[in-house]
Amino acid sequence: QLLEIIRKEEVVLRAILTTHHHWDHARGNEELVRLCPGLQVYGADERIGALTHRVTHEQELTFGAIRVRCLFTPCHTSGHMCYFMWEDGSPDAPALFSGDTLFVGGCGKFFEGTAEQMYTNLTQILGALPKETKVFCGHECTVRNLKFALKVEPENEMVKKKLAWAKQRDDEDLPTVPSTLQEEFLYNPFLRVREEPLQKFTGKTDPVEVLRTLRIEKDNFKKPKERPHPQAVLAFDWGLFSPFLEKK
Repeated sequence: QLLEIIRKEEVVLRAILTTHHHWDHARGNEELVRLCPGLQVYGADERIGALTHRVTHEQELTFGAIRVRCLFTPCHTSGHMCYFMWEDGSPDAPALFSGDTLFVGGCGKFFEGTAEQMYTNLTQILGALPKETKVFCGHECTVRNLKFALKVEPENEMVKKKLAWAKQRDDEDLPTVPSTLQEEFLYNPFLRVREEPLQKFTGKTDPVEVLRTLRIEKDNFKKPKERPHPQAVLAFDWGLFSPFLEKK
């Protein structure tokens, strides 16, 4: 799919900026390197497939007119890197590629890090970027994130409006990404840990403890019920899955 877009746009793929090593973010690296000789792969973790350039916090890269600042945000993984991009003199807002650190309405799970690290990531590193920055996160999980945000802040009108908008986008099979950093501060509970409703919900006042409690609550948040796919139901009725379900 990526190569088809590259052909259509008539551009040459020169580099890959990988946020972290998880397969759903880096699994195509080796194949792309094989197909595009000389391709450079940037990242902060040796576990990233086909890595050629290891980058560090606040290191700056240049690709044509595009400037990139690497922002180290360990927690989801110990080697997670976000990428802040802009063009000098461009009227367009800068962009943040936040991987699995910051989502629309949420943040990533603390797989290899702590609440203290994520608090630093969200407040001092990503939260300090220009408010007009567009947030391009690694997954479309906006509706689920905002359902949790509504549980946390049932009176927050911005959460209600954004959730209604995201549901409509989902129904129309349209993306909810990007948002802006300014918007995230209005409805993303993980960026609102100093606000009174968040402290009331968690029963904590220290912002790091608020964040820690929020993440635990989100991890245990009940998944919305999904209707089974009608074709899958038919397959079960017809016994098509039987060979796979037989006990050995």
